[in-house]
Amino acid sequence: MPEPQIRFDDGAAYEEFMGKWSQLAGDTFLRWLAPPDRWRWVDVGCGNGAFTEMLFERCSAAQVEGIDPSAEQLAFARERLATRPVRFQVGDAMALPYASAGFDAAVMALVIFFVPDPAKAVAEMARVVRPGGGVSSYAWDILGGGFPFHVLQEEMSALGPAPIWPPSVEASRMDTLRALWSNAGLVRIETLEISVERTFDDFDTFWRIAQTGPRLLPRIAAMAPAERQQLQDRLRSRLVSDASGRITCSARANAIKGEVAQK
Repeated sequence: MPEPQIRFDDGAAYEEFMGKWSQLAGDTFLRWLAPPDRWRWVDVGCGNGAFTEMLFERCSAAQVEGIDPSAEQLAFARERLATRPVRFQVGDAMALPYASAGFDAAVMALVIFFVPDPAKAVAEMARVVRPGGGVSSYAWDILGGGFPFHVLQEEMSALGPAPIWPPSVEASRMDTLRALWSNAGLVRIETLEISVERTFDDFDTFWRIAQTGPRLLPRIAAMAPAERQQLQDRLRSRLVSDASGRITCSARANAIKGEVAQK
């Protein structure tokens, strides 16, 4: 029986689990995009607003529309960006509730592998962006070992549970992203591999944050105490700390950008 679609419904927990990682990769991503100031953006799968906030801070966005399936995440995002010209609404990446050619840019940050039909989502982003505007995304290179908590995934798999992949994990591959952008009629397509690092105060901090993922937590909680201790011991042996006890982990994302063709 297939597992239910992954949902992030706790904005504060997401901030620790993935929001900080998103902003680390997002900084490199936006410097690569180098978009003009004062553009109108749609942030597809905006979650708790971690990346949305960067559109204002790094790009001086004139206005942003954020859309996400989680009302709880959007409530967090509204508080986070209460003073910004942004509007959030619950919606579907595969059926964006916007007029055609209404934005200068559409972006999808760490979301495309969660979308049941990535091709529809990319086509929708291209539809709502004006000719000459940008359509872009970045996604963890999950199948290439780029997921931020891939070490935990690997050690859990070694103990028995199968890897926990998003439903459209193939969309995280660079060649798949290129095909999606090309098939949507986008032009001037470019790609970039993004590598980032995040440091945790100690192993206990890493362990607490790593297991808050919406699929990781219930699986770890279901383990027998001895098995859970074995998992922790295996992780400790792989995550070497520095003299202060800090642990540094790496992640890698595949990024892509393209333009809507001029008519």
